[in-house]
Amino acid sequence: MYSSKDLRMPSFGWRFIQLAALFLASLLGLSACSTTPPDGMTAVTPFDINRYAGKWYEIARLDHSFERGLSDVSATYRQQADGSVEVTNRGYDSKKGDWRQAVGRALFTGESDRASLKVSFFGPFYGGYHVVALDQQNYRWAMVVGPDRDYLWILARDKHLPADIREQLLNQAKVLGIDVHKLIWVEQTRNEG
Repeated sequence: MYSSKDLRMPSFGWRFIQLAALFLASLLGLSACSTTPPDGMTAVTPFDINRYAGKWYEIARLDHSFERGLSDVSATYRQQADGSVEVTNRGYDSKKGDWRQAVGRALFTGESDRASLKVSFFGPFYGGYHVVALDQQNYRWAMVVGPDRDYLWILARDKHLPADIREQLLNQAKVLGIDVHKLIWVEQTRNEG
């Protein structure tokens, strides 16, 4: 028979739970902060998600682990009935000889006419997605930043971007404090399988 003393958790057990709870609260707090645009950057307004929806090709990006080694990357955006946006990212992994795909969910962080969203591909954790440059007349190209200056994507509706637009976006990225020398220019040579 066990006494109530036997059922008590050792003091180090409570300490571990307290530390784990503090870590989880800190992580959730940090993830909430990471949905705002980096200092000195402003999301495009006015913005129309209906015109932005559809397929975009990744022209250039800063390196990060979740796209490392991928070519022929595209992103497709589909507005959902609940106001969220389905995001499907797809790219070719030449080491594995196969296509990789991830489906996520994006939500506006404020008004829907401002191109500032938070995106999640991994459960409850969201990261910032902010369109800081956009062809507002035709929605043919865009430049997107994440929660800080270590995340940048140049996107276009076509697999190639005209040289003058490319230079314009590179100059704007420099002004925003992005190290454009670290950009990876994404190969767009395969037909999606």
